[in-house]
Amino acid sequence: MSRALIVVDVQNDFCEGGSLAVTGGSAVARAVSAHLREHADRYAAVVATRDWHAPLPDTNDGHFATDAEPDYVTTWPVHCVAGTPGAEYHPELRLPLGTVHVRKGQSRQDYSGFAGEVVGAEGARLTEVLAAAGVTEVDVVGLATDHCVTATALDARADGFEATVLVDLTAAVALPTTLRAAARLSQAGVRVTTAEPLA
Repeated sequence: MSRALIVVDVQNDFCEGGSLAVTGGSAVARAVSAHLREHADRYAAVVATRDWHAPLPDTNDGHFATDAEPDYVTTWPVHCVAGTPGAEYHPELRLPLGTVHVRKGQSRQDYSGFAGEVVGAEGARLTEVLAAAGVTEVDVVGLATDHCVTATALDARADGFEATVLVDLTAAVALPTTLRAAARLSQAGVRVTTAEPLA
């Protein structure tokens, strides 16, 4: 078995001080970096995804709320606009050389890293890149537990990978959506655990 780590959307706009901040986002950046330092030899590949939205007036297929207040379920404040500081990885996130980078949400409503585009791979999708590396299992971490982390883990499972969410290396938006996400993950056969037992 060969395992990959998928680091989801640990970006400035999703961390404290950002336009769509998740409480604990900065702590996740530090914790994921520590996990990579301690367990680099566990992973055949490391993937980092990030939202990379087009600026207004492009609503990114309704992802940006423009005519009403965001509902924080399907519509959101403007965030992670391509090329802006908010779209950059958190400065305390330390990714290894050779990390596979994925950009998602370019004029679309992408939540899963598997829906995005692999940087420098000419249209290749993440599933193809991981399969070519012999990956059969993925650990998913990052932001936010109840949205893009869950979507990425569900797509990983649907594409045939064994998937685990390391919940202590994530942070969530809200309890109700987190409970619903946990039920969806369980039903799909995604394991939810903490990083510590894997040490």
